[in-house]
Amino acid sequence: MTTIEQLDPYEAATEAVPRVVASPVLLVAPPRLSVAKRTIDVGLAIVLLLLLLPLFLVVAVAIKIDDRGPVFYRQHRVGFLNAPFRMVKFRSMVVDADRLRASLADRNLNDGLLFKVAGDPRVTRFGRFIRRLSLDELPQLWNVVRGDMSLVGPRPLPVPPEAFSASERRRHEVLPGITGLWQVSGANELNYHQMIELDLAYVEQRSLAGDLRIILRTVPALMGRTMPV
Repeated sequence: MTTIEQLDPYEAATEAVPRVVASPVLLVAPPRLSVAKRTIDVGLAIVLLLLLLPLFLVVAVAIKIDDRGPVFYRQHRVGFLNAPFRMVKFRSMVVDADRLRASLADRNLNDGLLFKVAGDPRVTRFGRFIRRLSLDELPQLWNVVRGDMSLVGPRPLPVPPEAFSASERRRHEVLPGITGLWQVSGANELNYHQMIELDLAYVEQRSLAGDLRIILRTVPALMGRTMPV
């Protein structure tokens, strides 16, 4: 399948954002918790990748039919301990979506480092469908297998680490997740500071039982959420 390399806002912003030096105290998880979480992540991600392979093929073909562009989109995101990684998604926007972002800045519905536009003209016809059900996020299961992400954790954002304040960077003391407290607590209806509060609460209170509750709440949350149209 074809992949895509576009102008990356992470790379574009790196030079523009002042570098802030800070050394927050790390909340290191107990070794047994870390090992158990990683084992569950990898095992479940591999099982889901195998089970969802037919769906992956259908989505890939539909993306190709829709606009004949690349199937996958890769973008720099902030990961564990502020290290950047390439997150992979099914492409749901036009090929030059990143280049068009600046022209839509005045239509941003969110605050802080979040970006959301109602009726985003960059989203393709089929892209609207897969975004509504978050099917575009499924390839991140591969990021989980690679160790870039966890099934549950703070959502990685496409900005340089320096864009976060010292207190906000505490959200990077754990692996970023495909789903998390933000997604099951309102997602697009919450502002940036509410997202940060949920992320920090997860970092401080994380547990396997808590992860399981978030996973079980994810699908109902997706079905009931509202999205800009």
